[in-house]
Amino acid sequence: MQNKKIKKLLIGTNNKGKLREIRDLLPKYIKTYSTARFKLKSPKENGKTFQQNSLIKSNYFSSKTNLICLADDSGLEIDLLNKKPGIFSARWGGANSDFNKAIKRVYRELNKKDKKWKNKKIKARFVCALSLSFLKKKIACVLGIVEGKISNTPKGKNGFGYDPIFIPNKSKKTFAEMKPLQKCRLDHRYKAFKKIKKFL
Repeated sequence: MQNKKIKKLLIGTNNKGKLREIRDLLPKYIKTYSTARFKLKSPKENGKTFQQNSLIKSNYFSSKTNLICLADDSGLEIDLLNKKPGIFSARWGGANSDFNKAIKRVYRELNKKDKKWKNKKIKARFVCALSLSFLKKKIACVLGIVEGKISNTPKGKNGFGYDPIFIPNKSKKTFAEMKPLQKCRLDHRYKAFKKIKKFL
């Protein structure tokens, strides 16, 4: 598989923000397909790590479509919350993955842990596991991590998910305050993508 250039690729996500970001990172010669095109619902993610959940998705979507699948599992780890929400990042938003709800929950949990958290640097990181599978066979699985801290209030209208409350190290802006291209060059998905590129 690795020696041939991949011409067709299924992007294994039902998250429109992730789909857009992954499409922007891929070489233009690759024809991409979305899971929506095949009306596929996401499989049950019962892995214990980002890598396991990413592989569950790429294996499942590939076996349903006979296409090579690139799938992402990513989330936010906050040290003060014992690395939560972690692999449950989307689930903190409830059944519809409402990230406004999820962000409010992050602030609630931080308040429970430490009423004065806003005066401190709350270390956090975004983690992204990208995997490539063909049918049930893993081609590759890599990890990208970006370290940062939690913003006291949500800021910015760009991006998606927890972007309004995450400030990467060496920046004063949240991901949601950055232009997409600027964010793309710093984020966890780009770091993972640089590692998986050679398998495409």
